[in-house]
Amino acid sequence: MANTSEQRVDTPNGGKVGIIIGIVVIILLLVIVIILLLTRGSSAVKEEVQEEKRSVVVTEENAGDVIKDMVETKDEEAAPETSYYSATMNYEWRFPTGDAASSNAYVENNTDNSTAVYFDVVLADDENEVIYNSPVIPVGSSLSGFSLTKKLEAGSYDCICIYHLVDDDQNTLSTLRVKVKVIVEQ
Repeated sequence: MANTSEQRVDTPNGGKVGIIIGIVVIILLLVIVIILLLTRGSSAVKEEVQEEKRSVVVTEENAGDVIKDMVETKDEEAAPETSYYSATMNYEWRFPTGDAASSNAYVENNTDNSTAVYFDVVLADDENEVIYNSPVIPVGSSLSGFSLTKKLEAGSYDCICIYHLVDDDQNTLSTLRVKVKVIVEQ
């Protein structure tokens, strides 16, 4: 007759290893949950911080499109790729007075570009001080003879023109900064 006896061997390390594995699994699950919550939260914040929509410079060529956009809601489209931006503009803008239209300021969104653009002009020494907000300028259109949003005293001001290249929903795809001198004559 064969003697079969069961022997039970308790290893003190076996229980500890199981507990350690359990703790590691729980920590990994917590990390995954935290990452998912943080990712979801940042998406919600991005949706809430959507930029304001600006009016569009209306020309004979785009009038039909502007009216069509006002009447119907467009389906969301993929944003075009933007690898470069070419602006035609002068870099010294003269204003007869602080609240008059410029005698020479000119900005054109060249036909070589692939997106519409708008720009903000800020004082170089205080970028929180916005002195002009442009409307959206479609590709191939230009803007001139505009007045500053903020009345300035007579003098010469070093400024920065911040271009925002935008998609059809006016979401900023990219920005470009250009130095401009604003001269208020009286």
